Parts: sequence; structure tokens; C-alpha cells
Amino acid sequence: MNTKIHEYQKEKNETASKKKISFSTQGFRADIGEYKINRMLPNRYADAVGPFVFLDHVMPAKHSPGEPLKEVNGTGAHPHRGIATLTYILNGEADHHDSYGHRALVHSGGAQWMKAGNGIIHDEAVNVDSKTNDLLTHAMQFWINLPAKNKAEPPKYLPVQANEIPQQKLSDERGWIKVIVGEYEKLASRIPNYSTQFLYHIHLEAGKQFSITTERGLEYAAFLPLHNVVINDEEYRKGEFIEFDRNGGVIVMSNNSKDAVDIILFGGETYTEPIVAQGPFVMNSEHEIAQAYRDFHAGKYGQIIYN
Repeated sequence: MNTKIHEYQKEKNETASKKKISFSTQGFRADIGEYKINRMLPNRYADAVGPFVFLDHVMPAKHSPGEPLKEVNGTGAHPHRGIATLTYILNGEADHHDSYGHRALVHSGGAQWMKAGNGIIHDEAVNVDSKTNDLLTHAMQFWINLPAKNKAEPPKYLPVQANEIPQQKLSDERGWIKVIVGEYEKLASRIPNYSTQFLYHIHLEAGKQFSITTERGLEYAAFLPLHNVVINDEEYRKGEFIEFDRNGGVIVMSNNSKDAVDIILFGGETYTEPIVAQGPFVMNSEHEIAQAYRDFHAGKYGQIIYN
């Protein structure tokens, strides 16, 4: 099931109620090896936004020509169960291997989705893009909680290159919107949904504004990876995570700067089943967490065969 959020005309937005903001936070550092990471979700205010229970911002890094690549060789291999992972590569190249035999390179602007289901081991590295030779790397990783019935299903993997992600220009040369997950107007992502969920990348040109109306009962959050943005008349800083209240209303995003800005908007329907998270596993009970560890240590998730 997908959510459909439609853009309102400017005159309608001016009379509609603006959605209230519950809190904002800068997250906290959670570096992994050489990767400089800010963990935005969970945070001290919220454990989830709709089905999204995790967001790591792999901060932009400039690399030197000839710098050794980060290898996918087992040192970063780790298990998951009960979730789907989603890595969105703004700049760079993601190299993925897993214990179900999937292997792929996803380039700048693409995403990779992996349903851990009843257990999988994966390994991934982010390097400079071998197609463009751009020396910048920049990414985000989300965890999407699965309904209980889907936690028991076999794993799946889907790489989605940049040209496969639906995108459309905004009217009046305001910029563009990409639909990473879910739907927007006539755009629909290839990434599977197990509940109502959405993940948009909105790019606004200098001096432009973009507004959407929200659906009552859905949960919404915004993340500003690179720039300050004015949201519902208040300016928020780059690197800030903003969560909105549960009431309906309009979200108005304004770019008051002289340069283009980027906004990540995501969320979905409230996850109503119990959530028990420990390490790489997100299940519905302590017993299921214990079983996830037992199955992992018993070798039931398989092993990665590196070529």
C-alpha cells in the first residue's frame, strides 16, 4: 500500500493550516571505521517515524585521487532480521554482497533495498563512483520496520540505479522531486511497501518554495543533509532532523538562500505492533530477539561467498 501526497496550489496553501513541528535535533555521532556518521533516528525524542526506525547520515567526504578503495571482504559483514534496509547514495558507489548470493554496485543517485526478513548477512562499502570519478561520497541508510507477518519471510534484495528512481520537475522552475519510496502524484517507486510509507528527495532552487498537504494519522519527518531551509516559517540548520505532529496540515519548504537546497521528507502510517530492537534485529518480542541471535549463531543466515 502506498501513500499519495499531492502538491497544492500556492493560493490554497496560503489559507490552509500549517502543520506544527514537534521537535528538531542534530542527532549524535555514531562513526563506523572511516565513515563519519550522524545518527538521526532513533533519537532522544522519537524511536520511529511511521515504519522508519533508523536513519544514519553518512556525511559528505572528499577523497584524494588514487585513494585505496574500502573493500567488501567480510570485515564489515553483519546480520539483520525483521527489517528492510534502504541505502540512498547521493554521491559515490555502494558495493553490496549478502548471504543469499546477491551482489551489486549502485551508483550516485541510486538506492539499494534489502528485506532481511527471517535473517540475512550482508556487507557493503561506499566508495567514489567508478562511473563518474567524482571524489565525493555521501549517503544515508534507513531501516524500515516490517509487519510481523513479513518478518518471517525469506530475504530479498533490489538495487535501483539513479535512472530507475521516479523524478519530476516542479512547476515554475522550482526544482525537482524524486520518489525513493512510495508514491507522489503519478510517480511510483519500484521499492516494495508493506505498509503506507514514503521517502522523497526534494531539490529547491534559490528563492523557491514547495508545499505539500499531509494526511491526518500519518507520521512525517524532514532531514536537511546539506543546507539550511525554512520550514513553516522557521529556519532550520543543515544536519537537522525535524519531526511534525500527528495532525493534518501543510508543510511549506522555502529556500531563502542564493543556492539550491535539498530536503529529505519521509514517514508513513504508525507502526502499531510492539517494537523490540536490539543490535541489528528489530522484532516484536524479547523472545523473538533471543531466537534471532540463536539462529544467527547456529549459522541459519548462511554466509557470504566473496568472488
